[in-house]
Amino acid sequence: MQKLRFAIIGCGRIGLRHAQHIEACGELVAVCDIVFEKAVSLAEMYQARAYKTLQDLLNEQKNIDVISICSPNGLHALQSIQCLESGFHVLVEKPMALNADDGKAMIAAAENAEKNLFVVKQNRFNPPVMAVKNAIDNGKLGKIYNVQLNCFWNRGKGYYQDTWRGTKELDGGSLFTQFSHFIDLLYWFFGDIATVYALSDNYAHQQVIEFEDTGAAVFKLANGIIGTIHFTVNSFKKNMEGSLTVFGEKGTVKIGGQYLNELEYQCIENFSFDVLPDGNAANDYGTYFGSMSNHDKEYLQLIETIQNGNINTHNAFEGLKTIEIIQKIYQSAKHLN
Repeated sequence: MQKLRFAIIGCGRIGLRHAQHIEACGELVAVCDIVFEKAVSLAEMYQARAYKTLQDLLNEQKNIDVISICSPNGLHALQSIQCLESGFHVLVEKPMALNADDGKAMIAAAENAEKNLFVVKQNRFNPPVMAVKNAIDNGKLGKIYNVQLNCFWNRGKGYYQDTWRGTKELDGGSLFTQFSHFIDLLYWFFGDIATVYALSDNYAHQQVIEFEDTGAAVFKLANGIIGTIHFTVNSFKKNMEGSLTVFGEKGTVKIGGQYLNELEYQCIENFSFDVLPDGNAANDYGTYFGSMSNHDKEYLQLIETIQNGNINTHNAFEGLKTIEIIQKIYQSAKHLN
């Protein structure tokens, strides 16, 4: 079967990561960045065509199958809609948008164009995440009572300087840029939030970012589960922990490590997790680390969906739920602060 042809919008560090995975399973034919030198550099690496504007790419490239959106958060919605309306499938990086209305417009554009809109949800492929999700779905922990989500990372001032990061317009907030994958897992495991009470503040990044660097929330899910979220980018010097602890009627389990990449604790009635396979390493961006690098699995699933008609399990509807939950947390924090 002929390889799918891809384009990338946004040639920063995450764009480079996407290019590597595209090359392993498809063909990268075009790249675009408003900093044209970045586009040219990436294009030369993969014998692709470089563009400075998205519209030029859309006008000239008619044989592309999928466009991967790797631009700043605040551009995801507009650029995704442009690509969908031009007749291309779209894979968009997290977060899919910075507000629910934009997310809904993206979904409508995909439906009208009869094209797939994929949203990156890379943490779902972490081995302990997959194992615990399966155990919960199969009733191994019984009724779930409460959950605790911790996101303790480090993002120094240098991370935000001379870039779009840290702005409300293009970044959106710590929950959007650093921790939306964690919120996605909360929804994927347990469903939507019904009620939330949150607080947030900016302790270490004043005059550097336009939003919080720390927050905490207490919530109740639609199914009655209660839980907490505690997040910060002020962990001293390096990322400390990304964890999800689940308390159920028949067991307690904690997925931990820095990136939800380790099974740290289990005590379950008549059940235990076998030795889990090693996952991929975390994304290394030079001066900081992100979540586990599972984009290879994202692309394989995308190809299966487009070429073989498999169900798109990482669909935009679930990406939209992540945005809605983050908005609920921020709206509560704004009200209570």
